[in-house]
Order: sequence, then C-alpha cells, then structure tokens
Amino acid sequence: MPATERAHELALAAAQAAADKKAEDIVIIDVADQLVITDAFLIASAPNERQVISIVDAIEERLLALPEKAKPVRREGERAGRWVLLDYVDIVVHIQHTEERDFYSLDRLWKDCARIPFVDRDAVEATPGVSS
Repeated sequence: MPATERAHELALAAAQAAADKKAEDIVIIDVADQLVITDAFLIASAPNERQVISIVDAIEERLLALPEKAKPVRREGERAGRWVLLDYVDIVVHIQHTEERDFYSLDRLWKDCARIPFVDRDAVEATPGVSS
C-alpha cells in the first residue's frame, strides 16, 4: 500500500520548506510497503551544520503552520548538526550534512522504493516560459 495522502501532504510541505532554505538533493521516498513505522522518508542535505539546523527549523515551522498542525514526536541529532532526524510518524525527515549523506547513502539503501515527485515551486517560477 503506497504512502497515505497525509504523508504526501507532510512530505511535500517539508520538502518545499527545505528547498526554501536552499537544501540540496531533496528526495522523498515512499517506504510504506517496506516499513510499518512510517510511510515516507524525506532526505535532503546541506554543506554545513548551520544550514542543516536552519533547514530543520524551517521544516518544523512549516509543518506547524499547516491546517492540521504537525509536530515531531521525536527529534534527534540537532546538537551536532550533521544529521538531524525529525519523526512525524507519517514521515521521517533526514537532513544531513553533505558528507554524511555521501557516506550513509540512504538513497541507495532505499533505491527499490518508489519516489514521490517533488518540484521546487521557486525553481519552476524561475524557469523562462514556464508558468505555474
């Protein structure tokens, strides 16, 4: 069974918040068929610890602003700022320093799972000849 509509909504809102803070290589993976603990992983990276924390803060703010507010039930890794995990039950957000992203390669571990398409709305608006 694929990820729920709620998981899609949370993942896309979190992905846009990450993109707004210049997160790199944003990927949403539908893990609902593989895991019972969550429906989707959002994975993104940043080149330094300060930006990792900034992205995490932006995601938390955005998901709290949704009509059905979402708060993480668990938050790990913030102190080091190298790999922060936010567990929203429906989705799990992984914001990693670029070096951790390359080393742990979560994308590769979950390569057999479907991807949930995400397109940064600001990138679309900046593309000549494309209207939203």
